Amino acid sequence: MKTIKYIFLSVVLLGFTACSEDDYDYNPEPEPLPALTMGSIDITNYVAVGASFSAGFADGAVFIAGQENSFPNILSQQFGIDNFTQPLMNDNIGGFVAGGNPILHPITGDDLFPPRFYLDLSGASPAPTRLDATPTTDLALTSITGPFNNMGVPGAKSFHITLNGYGGLNPYFGRMASSSTASVLEDALAQNPTFFTLSEIGGNDVLSYATSGGTGVDQTGNFDPSTYGGTDITDPNVFAGVFSAQVDALTANDAKGVLANVPYVTNLPFFTTVPNNALNIDAGTAASLTGFFQAVAGITTQGLILQGVPAAQAQALAAQYAITFNEGPNRFLIDVPMSATNPLGFRQMTEDELLLLTINQTALAQGYGSVVLTPEVLQVLGLLQTGGTPTPQQAGLVLAAVSGIDDGDALDSSELLSIKNATDAYNTTIAAVASSKDLGIVDFKGILEEASTTGISDGDFTLTTSFISGGLVSMDGIHLTARGYAVMANKFLEAIDTTYGSNFIAAGVKADPGNYPTVYSQTLQ
Repeated sequence: MKTIKYIFLSVVLLGFTACSEDDYDYNPEPEPLPALTMGSIDITNYVAVGASFSAGFADGAVFIAGQENSFPNILSQQFGIDNFTQPLMNDNIGGFVAGGNPILHPITGDDLFPPRFYLDLSGASPAPTRLDATPTTDLALTSITGPFNNMGVPGAKSFHITLNGYGGLNPYFGRMASSSTASVLEDALAQNPTFFTLSEIGGNDVLSYATSGGTGVDQTGNFDPSTYGGTDITDPNVFAGVFSAQVDALTANDAKGVLANVPYVTNLPFFTTVPNNALNIDAGTAASLTGFFQAVAGITTQGLILQGVPAAQAQALAAQYAITFNEGPNRFLIDVPMSATNPLGFRQMTEDELLLLTINQTALAQGYGSVVLTPEVLQVLGLLQTGGTPTPQQAGLVLAAVSGIDDGDALDSSELLSIKNATDAYNTTIAAVASSKDLGIVDFKGILEEASTTGISDGDFTLTTSFISGGLVSMDGIHLTARGYAVMANKFLEAIDTTYGSNFIAAGVKADPGNYPTVYSQTLQ
């Protein structure tokens, strides 16, 4: 029987061998890629108009390596352009000085244009840290001469692109502008572009509001942008007017181009990294906090009654402050405007609300977002537990111990809705303009949503919006990494192929994300 079995096995193996020799080729010659065809585009003079993504902003600054890895520069390389000009900074430190001194915020004293972040590996856990170096790009000394194919201006809002003299307000444009009265669009049009990208227009119109924690104003309904503050949301009608005018101007001489829509900026790690339920406590602390807020509710009830509010109504109003805490993760408290329905002006965060990356996490660990207990407050709580009646001053100490998160450190539901509504309105305009002009469009909104959920794949890489480790977003939590900009360039190539009949992707003419870093070294030269 053994002999028969081995003979049968030999026959089977011979069959597989014959099949592999006659019918299969395990080392087939790769199919040759088709020759590149440009379709109907003319890339003789490619000009990129946009904001910080176009400029290659990364890690909280503009610096040479970041600019060289900007998506327009990467795109120009796929086009085979060898003279794509950019307003390069003086160094890889990033940031500006004026007369050798930092440029400070007039109120806060913060450095407005600091050096870039690097990943500091010296501590117990890696952390983004600003370079301890002085920028060499000095606004008082540096003069650069254009024209520049890359007209990406960090910080520019939609209505800034057409604003004459904008260089006096924004030093990024000031150092590259053709004159003190020029506009970004004017300098772009002066180059007579044959092809253009118009990207991120509308992004800063909501981003500055979002990064301020919604401390600005939603200017929907106000059609005069000259009255807007720096952190306000731009009215959608204002956006529609200026965006349509920009595209009209760029296409006036039959130039073709690709637009990009506006993502939900709140999908970026600047808004998603710090969870709002990070108040992680043990059972004893949970019981103490629950008891504290029962005391807050009781004190509030008595205070309202003393103000003439009927007892039943007072109890109903005060009941919202009897917050129950549980062992494990709990949501933080946020400050809200005092009102007739919320007389103390705080509440617990809801699931959808967001904390900013810049929140003081040391303060969170010390009671910010819940309760800051002092010995005096504990003494009053002890008095309440024994049935004593606190004085008004003592009751005030208890209420003052509640430490809700400030508006500038969080985005609440109403602020998130304002951001979403404006973004949706801007994207409706962008889609309509792209359709009316037969222009390509990159769905940056969909791309970022995909990256924030399943991840977005390109070549051998899947990038996500996880802070630092995801590979897509740089260490400022907002702008892309070089690898992220390479993926963005490829998305523009896909849109060009779809719209204009070129075959960049099919011909293998695209950026390889593996050739671009996600983190720059501290000693980048």
